[in-house]
Amino acid sequence: MKISFTVILVSLILVLSCTPAPKPAETPATEADSVAPATFDEAMGDYQTGQWIENYDAAIKAAKDMGRPILVNFTGSDWCGWCKKLMAEVFSKDEFINYAKEDLILLKLDFPRSIPQTDELKAQNSSLQEKFKIEGYPTIVLLNSEGTEIGRLGYEPGGAVKYVGHLKQLLAVK
Repeated sequence: MKISFTVILVSLILVLSCTPAPKPAETPATEADSVAPATFDEAMGDYQTGQWIENYDAAIKAAKDMGRPILVNFTGSDWCGWCKKLMAEVFSKDEFINYAKEDLILLKLDFPRSIPQTDELKAQNSSLQEKFKIEGYPTIVLLNSEGTEIGRLGYEPGGAVKYVGHLKQLLAVK
């Protein structure tokens, strides 16, 4: 009986935490929708290596300027359990941050339920969700500096060192 209960409980947790990507119309409107979005120059002016940016065009420009691939994090940062786990176990660790500072452009495309976003940001993220056929979170897409997909992964257990190793393998094949 305990084994059956445990199997059911684990299955339920996995199903609920791997929620499919919401449709663009499911995101509620907020006051932030009326805030003017940052211009391209403003987005680039604040860019620092190893930091997450949210502007796709700025990420492409930085990738071209620096000759680096882009790591795109499709996430539901405020509700997706596996997204939070990936952030806590990998993206917030020094091993990943140091690697990213030297070798990646980091682009976060967020689909939050309670964090306000501008209409422009929602439209950009929804468009890219459709373009890359994202069906669930987290989905990590690696792009070359031209915006062409070169690899895809999600949450993987093992921490930052293992994750960086996997990224290096995927990028070496490009």
